[in-house]
Amino acid sequence: MRILNLTDPKRMSYSSNCFLILGDWNGMEDINTLVDVGNDPSIVERILAAPTGVGTKTVEQVILTHHHVDHTGVLPRIRYVFDPVVYAQSRFIEPDFILEDGQHFKCGDRAFEVIHTPGHSADSICLYCQTDGVLFVGDTPVIIRATDAPYDARFVHALERLCRKDVRAIYFGHGDSITVGANIVLNESLENIRRANRIGEPRASATRARNELAGSQTYESSKISQV
Repeated sequence: MRILNLTDPKRMSYSSNCFLILGDWNGMEDINTLVDVGNDPSIVERILAAPTGVGTKTVEQVILTHHHVDHTGVLPRIRYVFDPVVYAQSRFIEPDFILEDGQHFKCGDRAFEVIHTPGHSADSICLYCQTDGVLFVGDTPVIIRATDAPYDARFVHALERLCRKDVRAIYFGHGDSITVGANIVLNESLENIRRANRIGEPRASATRARNELAGSQTYESSKISQV
């Protein structure tokens, strides 16, 4: 598998990374796949210049990690030029097919699994390749250092699933990838989340108690005023 980041960091438009997944040998059976399309129209030129092989579609499918415009803005142009099949979890961008958690795809010459990771957005997904230990995360926050607020249980569950995978490289929606210590990063983030939730639950309980007490006092005051 070859992974090309087609993003031009010199462009002024606010755009996500756009990854083109190709097979090692440009085989006829490979599925050339874009992970996110970004918001930079010049991406089309770089796709056309990529070594996508002969006898295959330049872009056969697009998989979107979520619906935000910096990841999906040039989708109409990509559809017009390459006519790919488009997959996403959100119906908002009118994909050809809705992504399902646990679904498997062939991207390039590898198999990938869809993992639903609600947190950054309700429709956020990651793509994981077990063979190479590759994880595309979009904007799913997998580097977490803050422990001052609790995290949603659905996101905690999703991160726990990621930590059970053999992840050796993480490709982000923005910025550089991690190719050393990826699993360590994930597990440190999970521990920080668990610590935040242990700290946050007593705070939340105290807040609920204060609210209940305030409500009770308001109720008693209203009874007294009525007398």
